[in-house]
Amino acid sequence: MSNFLPNSLVKKLGVNPLFDTVEFIKVHEEGKRATAIRLNPLKLKECPFSSGGRVPWCENAFYLNERPVFTLDPLFHAGGYYPQDASSMFIDYIIHELEIGSKPVYALDLCAAPGGKSTLLNSSLHPDSLLVANEIIKTRVNILQDNLTKWGNANTVVTNNDPSAFDRLPGYFDIMVVDAPCSGSGMFRKDSDAIDEWSEANVKLCSERQQRILAESIAALKTGGYLLYSTCSYSEEENEDIADWLIETGDFESIEIVIDDNWGIEHTKSVGHGAHGYRFYPHKLGGEGFFITVLKKVAEQGTFNRKRIKPEKSDVPKGILDTWMVNVDEFFPFIHHDDLYIFPKKYENDLKYLQNVLYLKNAGINIGKLNRKELIPSHALALSNVLNPGFQSLELSLEEAQNYLRKENVTLDTVSSGMKGWTLAKYKGMSLGWMKLLPNRINNYYPKELRIVNL
Repeated sequence: MSNFLPNSLVKKLGVNPLFDTVEFIKVHEEGKRATAIRLNPLKLKECPFSSGGRVPWCENAFYLNERPVFTLDPLFHAGGYYPQDASSMFIDYIIHELEIGSKPVYALDLCAAPGGKSTLLNSSLHPDSLLVANEIIKTRVNILQDNLTKWGNANTVVTNNDPSAFDRLPGYFDIMVVDAPCSGSGMFRKDSDAIDEWSEANVKLCSERQQRILAESIAALKTGGYLLYSTCSYSEEENEDIADWLIETGDFESIEIVIDDNWGIEHTKSVGHGAHGYRFYPHKLGGEGFFITVLKKVAEQGTFNRKRIKPEKSDVPKGILDTWMVNVDEFFPFIHHDDLYIFPKKYENDLKYLQNVLYLKNAGINIGKLNRKELIPSHALALSNVLNPGFQSLELSLEEAQNYLRKENVTLDTVSSGMKGWTLAKYKGMSLGWMKLLPNRINNYYPKELRIVNL
């Protein structure tokens, strides 16, 4: 047995005659980890690092030969890619296999922080979909919002609610992703502290909590909708047993996802109802421990009353967005606490529905503040995918970009004569944020709370 892995867990896994206990222990003792990133397809087309090959079950995802210091890379801060464990990227494959991304859908990422799965959904789903990304813990919702801001899409709402709040939106969503809080055994190689915190009692506690989360929120999924339930645990009590419990309620049926045997993913079936599950083990593939199952809601579900709401008269000055944005007519602008936002026009009523039943941390894209009739642009606008690509900009070197991200004084020799006013700081063609060119200096408008301290 291992000197540091919980023996009770290893014994349980070893009951399966096909499970290679020796290799499982070895890969944890060696501690080597695969590093992967997933590109933002609206910002970056090629892997910016030395690649060890593509992640086979996810488009636009690559293994890296070495783990870079992402904090030093301006492209990371620009939202060009997201560092994510390759195992959890399997959600992209599921969406394509079930053709969920072929048309606009309502999607909910229930336990969303720090944002890996939300940014994946933002890229994998149809671009006209509506994504609600929820995080119950207030201290984690800010990083979720920051990562979605970097990703740059306007079709996203960030909420900060207990899962039970979604019971007030019956039959609202076509797809729910529940990456449930768990005992964390799949993270043993990544996080040694998880080993000290693991116990069979905690597995039981987590299983009960997972059932509560699902029981109190699952009404939000419509009949025929898909539930993608996942954990980073190896314990059946948190994985296959939860799938069985959901099927026993009579509300769900299990969906099989056809996979390539060469990928190293283990296809399991639950003891009670033969529910299909997919297990990722670090000794068999390039990724950490992960489990996911796909269930389809078959029970009749009452639906939220989407009554038509009379549109309010806009107090946003006409034409103020024309020079800043593309496709202005596809969005409706609104003002909240002196900030100007945009949100997809087709979901204007939905935003009001969500406001009535949930606490919203952010909706759409914060464009900036209105100072009389002048717009002071926001950082979110600079990183957004709605920004006018022809807006005035300056290309920075790596050193200049890093200085900008530290919010230091910007001194450039490349400023063309006649350039003045709001200007995008860019690195390799990607926006980092705003500068303002004045006659005698350049003001750095990178947000103070986001500045890089250690470079």
